[in-house]
Amino acid sequence: MADFTLGTPEHLKVPDGTRVGIVVSRWNDHITGQLLQGALQTCTALGLKPHDVDVFWCPGAYEIPMTAQMVLDTGRYHGVIALGAVIRGSTPHFEYVAGAASEGVMRVMLDMRKPVIFGVLTVENEDQAQERARLDRGNKGGEAAVTLLEMLALEAQIKG
Repeated sequence: MADFTLGTPEHLKVPDGTRVGIVVSRWNDHITGQLLQGALQTCTALGLKPHDVDVFWCPGAYEIPMTAQMVLDTGRYHGVIALGAVIRGSTPHFEYVAGAASEGVMRVMLDMRKPVIFGVLTVENEDQAQERARLDRGNKGGEAAVTLLEMLALEAQIKG
């Protein structure tokens, strides 16, 4: 495992060769596109090179776990950032999709023994989604990128 330096996100050192996959849901792409932009900006700001970050679009949040598993199955990536937006509607569909995405991402992370960061918004309405995807502050895609790199640093620290 690469030699990461754990600390605050501003002091996180990312070694050359770190590869990250970003899985993004096309459903609600007006939101997920902003999450992706925040994640990419943060990855670059924290030292990842653009050619070390690959983006994989999947149909919806329900398909994120399978896509993340396929990405990790290649053996080319240290971890995955999972980005999506599930907005509550008037049917129970929200609970099924949000729950399956959450449980699926956790299962992939534990089964693959690689960090898969849950950057899937689960919100009540469009306004909440927009607020969490804003690029000028609070972009959850950027936060997910920081979390992935912190988990990789923690893994390196634990493995010594």
